[in-house]
Amino acid sequence: MGKVKIVIVDDSSFSIAFIRNILEENGFEVIGEAGTLDEVKEVVADKKPTLVTMDMTLPGTDGLECTRAIHKIDKNIKVIVISSMMDEEIVREAKDNNVSAYIQKPVDTDELVTAINRITATEELYDYLQDEYFAAFKEGLLDGVNRMTKTLLTYKEEYPFNKEHASAGITVIIGIIGKFSGRMLVDMSKETANKLAGALLRREPKDINEMIAALAEFANIISGNACSILNKKSKALGLRVAPPSILHGDEVHISAPDFSTMTAKADTDYGEILLNAGFKRGEEKWM
Repeated sequence: MGKVKIVIVDDSSFSIAFIRNILEENGFEVIGEAGTLDEVKEVVADKKPTLVTMDMTLPGTDGLECTRAIHKIDKNIKVIVISSMMDEEIVREAKDNNVSAYIQKPVDTDELVTAINRITATEELYDYLQDEYFAAFKEGLLDGVNRMTKTLLTYKEEYPFNKEHASAGITVIIGIIGKFSGRMLVDMSKETANKLAGALLRREPKDINEMIAALAEFANIISGNACSILNKKSKALGLRVAPPSILHGDEVHISAPDFSTMTAKADTDYGEILLNAGFKRGEEKWM
């Protein structure tokens, strides 16, 4: 991807200079500035920026009216509001007007740079995530078993999987949200689940509810650690996990996701564990 070209909209010369300095120090190209609605229309039509930073309070107008004017010129131009004002109503209105991010003044450099990268590098980020995510989840499972049970596991096979999944007995599903959404699935037999839960608890589970609770937290830790590995490599991903869902029974089938996933099977001291994970290309509307 080429340099991100940015127009700064603000009626404060200090704010323009401050934001320009942050942007240029971090490799972005500032191609124009504006302080009124007419200036916004003129500079956006002439310069054709990738992204516009937008103050909310401007002479004779506001940031949302300017945002609507920008999107009439080109709906693909991204807008980041940078404003001293920030409350639930204003943020909701910004979302409704297709603002891509909202940052409160004083501007934090890391917050602004991360927001820009997250908004403008979608394809590059997705390709990166596809290359890296499964190794991170395999590492998360390996490390989780090692640290929580003091045993090792061995991966014996790995393959793409895009079909309905028939559970071996117990399935824990963790939803993942962020720049891209996805899921992690851990599946095992009831016998393996009972043995693993016993190792996690350091005693026999009292009942199936305690066993399920132990496995849910185990899966939550695995997915959280994997997402942390990926986020450390690229803050723009912003991955985080949702609460686990647990399915169990003799005939449990999990429908195929509408995105590609990878599966790995691992041998452990407690039996076989299946790990499945994947992400879809579509991004959240708001971060």
